[in-house]
Amino acid sequence: MTDPVFPIDPDAWRQTHLGRLLGHAMRRFDERVLALMAHDADVPLALSNLAARAQVSAAHIHITRHLSREGSRLTELAERAGMTKQAMGTLVDQCEAWGLVTRGPDPLDARARRVLFTADGLAWLEAFRNAVAQAEREFRASVGDEIATVVTIGLEAYAAT
Repeated sequence: MTDPVFPIDPDAWRQTHLGRLLGHAMRRFDERVLALMAHDADVPLALSNLAARAQVSAAHIHITRHLSREGSRLTELAERAGMTKQAMGTLVDQCEAWGLVTRGPDPLDARARRVLFTADGLAWLEAFRNAVAQAEREFRASVGDEIATVVTIGLEAYAAT
């Protein structure tokens, strides 16, 4: 008897299951966001050059997604991104070398340090916001508003559980 979900090729599921499709979609979306940022005239030149040469990866976007405008502790960043503190520390080191972030004292705990956006980092964050909005518009244009809305609602519901 054939499987009603994967009727023809018994191994097709490995290429077409939901998790794989979500992974491909996320990589495509992140690549498009980085490409848009690489060509954004408001992004500091050194940062747009890094993005254009593919030296900024989706992993670096974790900092952009999770760093509070008021700053965050490294442990908070790692937790929000689902990464180890060591892996996040490496990303923060790179972003600090690029001038996106800096480390400063934590006003609530003299022993702790906070990761903070620099002025260039805030410009990067604004470019990220604009690029995400453009990539979302392109997604909507590609699949249609109704499907994009259903996908968004479905993903929000799935992520909330």
